[in-house]
Amino acid sequence: MSKKDTGLMGEKVARKLLKQEGYRILGTNFRCKEGEIDIIAEKNKCIVFTEVRTKTSVSFGTPEESVTNVKKRHLINAALQYLNLNHKPGTEWRIDFVAVELTAEGKVSRMEHMENAVSY
Repeated sequence: MSKKDTGLMGEKVARKLLKQEGYRILGTNFRCKEGEIDIIAEKNKCIVFTEVRTKTSVSFGTPEESVTNVKKRHLINAALQYLNLNHKPGTEWRIDFVAVELTAEGKVSRMEHMENAVSY
């Protein structure tokens, strides 16, 4: 499985998880000069920006450990840009994280949704 395929699979299972948890998916792969947001969802009038990290091996660390402080700043700035572009200033929002670990065959071996994973 290529790195791109791994990422796409992780995002697919993360969207499914969020839907099962009652989130409404508003968009995916929002890109701007500040960065990219994998999934934008809404639940209880809160916009939730979700970073998905998928790994097939934890030899070089877990999905959670792969989110650097620089990445966190990019997520915050991209979220603010999305809110401004979509005329939602003042809207309640947060940044969540979904960690996905896959087997070599592409099956989910672990998936965890962490709310408020990035402070701003």
